[in-house]
Amino acid sequence: MFELTLAELAAGLRKGDFSSVELTRSYLERIKAEDGRYNSFITVTEEQALAAAAAADAALTAGTATAFTGLPIAHKDLFCTDGVRTSCGSKILDNFVSPYDATVVSRFKQAGAVMLGKTNMDEFAMGSSNENSYYGAAHNPWDLERVPGGSSGGSAAAVAARLTPAATGSDTGGSIRQPAALCGITGLKPTYGRVSRYGMIAYASSLDQGGPIARSAEDCALMLNVMAGFDPLDSTCLEREVPDYTATLDQPLAGLKIGLPKEYFSSALDDQIAQRVRDAVAEFEKLGATVKEVSLPNTELSIPAYYIIAPAEASSNLSRFDGVRYGYRCEDPKDLEDLYKRSRGEGFGAEVKRRIMVGTYALCAGYYDAYYRKAQQIRRLIQQDFIRVLNDVDVIMGPTTPHPAFRIGEKNNDPVSMYMEDIFTLSLNLAGLPGMSVPCGQVDGLPVGLQIIGSHFAEAKLLNIAHQFQQATDWHKQAPAGI
Repeated sequence: MFELTLAELAAGLRKGDFSSVELTRSYLERIKAEDGRYNSFITVTEEQALAAAAAADAALTAGTATAFTGLPIAHKDLFCTDGVRTSCGSKILDNFVSPYDATVVSRFKQAGAVMLGKTNMDEFAMGSSNENSYYGAAHNPWDLERVPGGSSGGSAAAVAARLTPAATGSDTGGSIRQPAALCGITGLKPTYGRVSRYGMIAYASSLDQGGPIARSAEDCALMLNVMAGFDPLDSTCLEREVPDYTATLDQPLAGLKIGLPKEYFSSALDDQIAQRVRDAVAEFEKLGATVKEVSLPNTELSIPAYYIIAPAEASSNLSRFDGVRYGYRCEDPKDLEDLYKRSRGEGFGAEVKRRIMVGTYALCAGYYDAYYRKAQQIRRLIQQDFIRVLNDVDVIMGPTTPHPAFRIGEKNNDPVSMYMEDIFTLSLNLAGLPGMSVPCGQVDGLPVGLQIIGSHFAEAKLLNIAHQFQQATDWHKQAPAGI
């Protein structure tokens, strides 16, 4: 059953090949036996999962099941889950048990999904390698000495290791697409506002967006059907009709116009990855697409702009963790100031402290105009670049990451080098655009991701394009050795 996709599992459940309880139990046993190598889960919810699976079997028998009933998934540990610890990968929330469900979690519950547990992540989603987690680094199933990417590294590793058929993730600057690329799976970052952020612990509120991580584009479409839609509890969630994302997967690609940004094929890109991406684009030409070179001249400004805007928003969002209301509290504080300082100093990790300090500095009187305002102006230029190009082509394609997965610890002493791993993904979050990563080859036995970028609310088109590519290739079917 572990080799079956989400769509194949759904078909098996409806044919009666196996029950949801049998399916869930097999995944729980696999997690128990295998996850010691990957550290992809923070919390496993065995009791709740089996109860949900039993309820799903009853619905299947009664004929009241939805398309998602009985399917097991995992949630990134920043989605609040009623009665279950929600840590956000941080010591400061290690003892926090949420009293409510995030909208994404409640929609999966309503659809009859079975939650296997909560996955590992960079603390407060700040990182590109999953090494910033209070619970230790997650390991890439393709090479246990390498990172799975971040911040949704636990979700990506769990899917790649076949510990769950699919998982939720969040993407603030590439945190769905980058780990999907490094782990050889499929990940989609929807348009900002397409998926509710209610109950998703915030890092940078104008950039964060939840999305699906799975083995195939078809599976991501099944998940997005559940996740997407207006939520009155989230003021940034857009009231717009949600299509059936599975309905257009089989549309042919004849006449598709693809833009290749020349800035994405610079000296910063590994030569072998560049070739794998060009090979993938050649496959699209066989499917009837045409290709032209385009320019996104402000691409190189996305990293400095992002690393002003995101830390500034993080500085504000994380001010609520003060040791008073909930979460970690230091022992025997001398006074209120000592409580604040030591609770935050002991509860936050090094990368989170670094970004809080950068963001607080950028928002200080005297520096706001020089840094934060300027970064927002650059953000607008980046968005205008994309709009201009996407008026001329249907989608933009390029690499998801500049390099394959790097070794654990390799970049720990060089934060700027770590930040550069997101050079091709950050700009989409600044522009609010949808994008996805699909496997398109390997370099030295490590997966390579192709990034596909579309106009606002073009998720159905991206999923169609990715699905047609996956019908013509088998990179998404490749599994790490020993799986």
